[in-house]
Amino acid sequence: MREGRWSSPSLAPTVDKTLPMAGKVVLITGGTGGIGKATAIGLATIGFRVGITGRDLARAEQAAADIRAASGSRAVDAFAADMTSQAEVRGLAAAVLDAYPRLHVLINNVGGFWAHRHLTADGVEHTFALNYLAPFLLTNLLLDRLKASAPARVVSVSSGVQATGRIEFEDLQGARHYSGQRAYNQSKLAVVMFTNELARRLEGRGVTANSLHPGMVRTNFGAEDQAGWFKVMGHAVLPLLKTPEEGAQTSIFLASSPDVEGETGKFFADREPKTANKIAYDTDMAARLWQVSADLVGMDIGDPAMEEGHARGKIVTTI
Repeated sequence: MREGRWSSPSLAPTVDKTLPMAGKVVLITGGTGGIGKATAIGLATIGFRVGITGRDLARAEQAAADIRAASGSRAVDAFAADMTSQAEVRGLAAAVLDAYPRLHVLINNVGGFWAHRHLTADGVEHTFALNYLAPFLLTNLLLDRLKASAPARVVSVSSGVQATGRIEFEDLQGARHYSGQRAYNQSKLAVVMFTNELARRLEGRGVTANSLHPGMVRTNFGAEDQAGWFKVMGHAVLPLLKTPEEGAQTSIFLASSPDVEGETGKFFADREPKTANKIAYDTDMAARLWQVSADLVGMDIGDPAMEEGHARGKIVTTI
């Protein structure tokens, strides 16, 4: 496991105290390009100390340099982790806990689409592992630090396709029948369900949890393993898509705006609350999904033995 891979130009960067979010810290997964990078630039510009993650440290460091140049902020750090690997997610959490005595916002942004079924090193279907299990695991690993930093926020990027998603508990990882689109839709619905369940579990703890649809955005989404129809449609609709900067606006809003202070368990699009898939509001299904997810990442539920910083071994949550 490659753990603790991160870099910072300064452990105590100069803070412009005139900026509205001066002194606040945010971690953004998948921040080396697209919506994540645009979100990082927006939040660094208003004073956040920003940590971004990427699979490759050199690429993450270059993205961090770009974000510093675009935002005028020195307070941008680069972390490296393959978010499909549970061991590397644990290593990332350990590095973040070492780097940041306080963490005010976690943005679960990383995600992807694969037309064909792949398994991760943990034996988990790739789409489910990256789009859903990674934020589930990372959020739980960092939750004590977020609670200690309250008021804090968890912001998770879903998609409009969650509206047509289904949770197939009998074939959650597509072993019997795989469709790239079905796997993607399910993973994005799972993100909303997780967010709503997290909001319920965190009620009164000073940490809010909301999910969002960024809109259809012009990025390299799905480039590693695209379906043929996706390539054709991509060229046809390209002029209609949002820029990454436009797609980042709802993430930036939920991370920083006083207008959503205390708002939790909601699904947003274009910075407005929307109604998600009705399955997302089924508390029994959400609780079942939470339990299945906890089992997949080796996490015990409800055991008070969890101490902050135990990010490398078995996780026990104290939500």
